[in-house]
Amino acid sequence: MSVIGPRPALWNQDDLIKERDKYGANAVRPGLTGLAQVRGRDELPIKIKAAHDGEYMKKKGFVLDLKILYRTVFSVAKADGVKEGAGKRR
Repeated sequence: MSVIGPRPALWNQDDLIKERDKYGANAVRPGLTGLAQVRGRDELPIKIKAAHDGEYMKKKGFVLDLKILYRTVFSVAKADGVKEGAGKRR
């Protein structure tokens, strides 16, 4: 696993895996954060997530990785796009 790359699909996300195959996004090492995460996280439908992962495949490089890392910090701090566990703050 790397820091930047498409998030790994969960065991039950066959639809995401199949959609990513269309873009070749399953061929890259998964990451802790990625383009789909900084563009909407859980709010994005599967087809859009896979398209963002495919875009990352086409444009991947050091500058894009820095941009994603920078945007990740602010997305996490604001909890942008989080649906799972919403409202369950401890």
